Amino acid sequence: MNRTHTCGELRRQDDGKTVKLAGWVAKRRNLGSIVFIDLRDRYGMTQVTFDEEHAPLVKDVRNEYVIEIEGKVSVKESPNPKLATGEIEVLADKCTVLAEAKTTPMIIADETDALEDIRLKYRYLDIRRNPIKDKLLLRDKVTTVVRDTLHKKDFVEVETPILSKSTPEGARDYLVPSRLYNGRFYALPQSPQIYKQLLMIGGMDRYFQIARCFRDEDLRADRQPEFTQIDIEMSFADEEDIFAVVEDVMRNIFREVKGIDDLEFKRIKYVDAMEYYGSDKPDIRFGNKLQDISDIFRDTEFKIFSDVLERKGVIKALVINEHGFSRKDIDKLTEFVKIYKAKALAYLKLDEGTFSGSLNNALSEEEKNSLKEKLGLKDKDTVFIIADDKKIVDVALGALRSKLGNELGLINKDEYAFAWITDFPMYEWSEEEGRYLAAHHPFTSPKLEDLDKLIDDKANCYSRAYDLVLNGYELLSGSVRIHNKELQAKVFEALELTPEKARERFGFFLEAFDYGAPPHCGVGIGLERLIMILTDTDNIKDVLAFPKTATAVCLMSEAPSNVDQDQLDFLGLDIRKKD
Repeated sequence: MNRTHTCGELRRQDDGKTVKLAGWVAKRRNLGSIVFIDLRDRYGMTQVTFDEEHAPLVKDVRNEYVIEIEGKVSVKESPNPKLATGEIEVLADKCTVLAEAKTTPMIIADETDALEDIRLKYRYLDIRRNPIKDKLLLRDKVTTVVRDTLHKKDFVEVETPILSKSTPEGARDYLVPSRLYNGRFYALPQSPQIYKQLLMIGGMDRYFQIARCFRDEDLRADRQPEFTQIDIEMSFADEEDIFAVVEDVMRNIFREVKGIDDLEFKRIKYVDAMEYYGSDKPDIRFGNKLQDISDIFRDTEFKIFSDVLERKGVIKALVINEHGFSRKDIDKLTEFVKIYKAKALAYLKLDEGTFSGSLNNALSEEEKNSLKEKLGLKDKDTVFIIADDKKIVDVALGALRSKLGNELGLINKDEYAFAWITDFPMYEWSEEEGRYLAAHHPFTSPKLEDLDKLIDDKANCYSRAYDLVLNGYELLSGSVRIHNKELQAKVFEALELTPEKARERFGFFLEAFDYGAPPHCGVGIGLERLIMILTDTDNIKDVLAFPKTATAVCLMSEAPSNVDQDQLDFLGLDIRKKD
């Protein structure tokens, strides 16, 4: 078999050519003496016509049969503007059935009524549909742009091990038992973090990799147990150098994929992101920033507010302009903020100069007028207010801002708004472990001006970590790394990692520091999240060839599965039920 063209290739100028095509039967229409077949492959669709003489060739052909046809290209009298090949048809005089097909359990079309579970179970059929196929093709296009851009900047693509050492800090590792070393385990890498830093110590200077990563964590719409990172590391560089490289990569991607040339990359410090957006991944395509109104209530007689301020909490407001909310709406929003530990959601409405709402009778006229002036309130505006501990207020009101921004059409969906979030906290408190953990990872450099806070003032110690945020998604995370072994030891001490424990977990890595480590920094870009944004989907499963469900199951292959007892015995493993 040797096709001459693809099913998306032929045009008017091919009129009269004898061609051979192969693909799947997308649709078969029998008009008695004439049979029309829409033949589909990865590249597109072509109408193939069998006249009365040749119609018997396809009398038994059904949808999704794989066939090869030969015939002559002819310009149509009535073109189909919906198809790229719509100006022509192929008048077939030969047809060979290459593979028969059963009736498919789902409709193979751009619009299908199949439930997600069916689509995942028969993913190989789902991939034939344009909405999935096109996303996979775009993913390939993006990785090609990434490789081309980084190679031109002297970056070298290096693969790092998949079977690595477990270094539990953060998400849980996927473990792989060793046959040769009974009772020992490899871990699948959560990222190539240690290896890429070792490549810098090895003198590779500029490294990148389209790297597979694995994390055993709870899943959600933008998270899978295995995912892909565009991993980048560079030596003798700082934040500005890595920012410039990433911005060039993004500009080239968006120019190639979206035809956009005017991307802007804002800078927002972490503390400001939380203060004004209530999120470390703010969607800056719209305003409606959170506003601190605590000063208005310093002398308030409203006990709820005065109690909050007395225990060093804050009172913040979110203004929504020119939108009316019913009592039912307010009740739903109140339940929503409770998800984020807010105890209540207070509100005021301004209509024809008069306030109404849950706070109307609780506040003095002076306080309401101060709110009107400070927040710039106009008729038809609604103010949502939360009073609580600062972290609760920021997160709850920030989540409400995002929810209303999406639901009320406040966001320009055609805009792509990037922001670098910088100066992240060095540590975060873990209630579960009762200690401070590394907010990024334990190899992140602290801010030089905060070195004296590493041990004794962890809550106010900031790092040289940074994220790139796009339209409310964390697109990448990275940092300037520690390259000084004394500083690394001090950070381990702050994380309550004893020298013995640190050597057990990172011994080979720490030893490398004895042989000269250059200053270096890097990032890991979430490829799937980037493709999600570029293809306007909010479900990561749409951009993966063979994704897993929200419970980490592959419906198609039925993984994870049981294994034979012989395999377990060979590995020296016993299975016991979890409590």
